[in-house]
Amino acid sequence: MTKRANNRKNEELRDIKITLGVVESADGSCYLEWGKNIILATVHGPRQIFPKHLANSEKAVIDYKYRMAPFSVTDRKSPVPGKRDKEISLVSGYALESAIQTEKFPNTVIDIDAVVLSADAGTRSAALTAASLACADAGLPMKGLVSVVAAGRANGDLVWDLDKADEDTEDAVDTAIGVLFPQKEIVLLQMDGFINQKDWKKVISMGIDAAEEVYKLQKKALLEKYPVNG
Repeated sequence: MTKRANNRKNEELRDIKITLGVVESADGSCYLEWGKNIILATVHGPRQIFPKHLANSEKAVIDYKYRMAPFSVTDRKSPVPGKRDKEISLVSGYALESAIQTEKFPNTVIDIDAVVLSADAGTRSAALTAASLACADAGLPMKGLVSVVAAGRANGDLVWDLDKADEDTEDAVDTAIGVLFPQKEIVLLQMDGFINQKDWKKVISMGIDAAEEVYKLQKKALLEKYPVNG
C-alpha cells in the first residue's frame, strides 16, 4: 500500500463542511467545502418557464448549470462554459431529476446553479452533492438525496475521493459515482481511465460505500437546520 500524498487512508474522505441557506435571494442554497474544493449551489423555482415551448406538461424542467469560476484554478479559466462544463451540467441534471418529484410541477422550470469557487479534483461530485442539498433547502419534494464521490485508482491502490495529487499519478482512474439515498440507486456513473473487470467491481462497491458516508453528512447538515421534533 502506497501512502497517499495527503496522508489519507485509501478509504477516507477529505474534510467536508456544509452550510445551508447562505443566499437569501435564492429559494434554496448550499455552501460546501470539500477538501480544497469550494462550491456554492443555488436553487430558484419552480417558476414559469420562458419561452413557453420549452415547457413539459407532465413535469418540471430541471435546468442544472455547473460552472467553474475563472479564478477557481491556477491558470485563469475562460468564463465561457466549455464542452466539459456542458457535459457535466447535462448528466448531473439527469441525476438530480431522479431525486426531485418533478411531476408535481408541470409547465415550470427549476433553475439549479453550482459554481466552483476553488477546484482541487472531484468538482463535479462536490457540485452535485451541494446542489442536491440546495434542492432540499428549497423545500422541493424529493424522493431522496443524491450523494456523489469519486472512487478509483492511484499509485496502484484503489481509493476513495481522489484529489489532484491522486489524479496526477500515472495509473490514475477516476470514477464519479452518484447514488440516490436511501434507495441506494446509482444515478450517475462517469469514468476517466482504464481498469480491469475485477477492480472495476471493487471500485463500484467502494464508490457506493463512500457515497453513503457523504449521505450521512448531508443528512446531518439538514437535521441541524431543520430539526425533527419528537
